[in-house]
Amino acid sequence: MKVLLIDDHPLILSALQTVIKGLGDDVTVLGVDGAAGARAAFAAEPEFDLVLLDLALGDADGFDLLVELRAAHPAIPVVVVSASERTSDVIRAIDAGAMGFVPKRSSNSALFDALRMVMSGGLYIPKQMLGLDGPPLPEGDTVPAVMRPEHAQAEPHQQAMTLDKVGLTPRQTDVLALLLQGQPNKLIARELNLSVETVKDHVAAVLRALNVSSRTQAVLAVSQMTQGQGGFAAWKPGPRA
Repeated sequence: MKVLLIDDHPLILSALQTVIKGLGDDVTVLGVDGAAGARAAFAAEPEFDLVLLDLALGDADGFDLLVELRAAHPAIPVVVVSASERTSDVIRAIDAGAMGFVPKRSSNSALFDALRMVMSGGLYIPKQMLGLDGPPLPEGDTVPAVMRPEHAQAEPHQQAMTLDKVGLTPRQTDVLALLLQGQPNKLIARELNLSVETVKDHVAAVLRALNVSSRTQAVLAVSQMTQGQGGFAAWKPGPRA
């Protein structure tokens, strides 16, 4: 597995390289200190399996680079590793196509869990950022209403909600599975042999069923529903009738 690390802090870059190599003997890690280095790395060796990206770079805005990498290399998952723990930054990163968000204060085991989940096709978000456990979210942070702890605790029927009880049709379940992989409507349409307009209709129906208003909120809601079941990386659509 080939991993590209992008971080402009030399000590953190070196530490992350050492940690990532601990994933296995077959792991090759390249570290670069910014957007220019990342572009040069992809020009020389485009076959990376995973990218770890810091948001605070000296030569570029990390979010802009995230969007650029996802557009140029949509098959390569990007995990944000950031000193920021603002929920608004998590949401923005997931909206931009990141498949994981790991705070820099996380333990090595948490980082390994995140990377394994992402490499297995899932999306990793720390539990404390979902309001499930850990320290409370900062005051004034931007949190979707569906994710606020008071919403999660106020209604007993919401606590018991699972994907099986949402009531999606088989085709909507297929769309949700691809949506959770970060696929845009065009790729979902191609994968399922549907028109883009039909996919838009299915996505809208999925959002209504989950009682959310955006893809990111859908990802977070499903992540809550599947806690204790291996996360939605372990969730697979059921067999068709």
